[in-house]
Amino acid sequence: MRYKIVLIKTKEGYSVSCPALRGCHSQGKTKRQALQNIKSAIREWLDAESKENEIFSVIEEEVTVDA
Repeated sequence: MRYKIVLIKTKEGYSVSCPALRGCHSQGKTKRQALQNIKSAIREWLDAESKENEIFSVIEEEVTVDA
């Protein structure tokens, strides 16, 4: 599977997230390390999500909020 990620360069290295997977974040001292770490985080996120779906019935809906 392919996922878009967001890399942010900081003084300490790189922060990385996968916007399509809520709460899926990682980091690394180098860009290469951050990319490896987000791949692991995505695998773990997907595994946890599949296990959670066996336990809970998750329903997504949209709502409109008037300004």
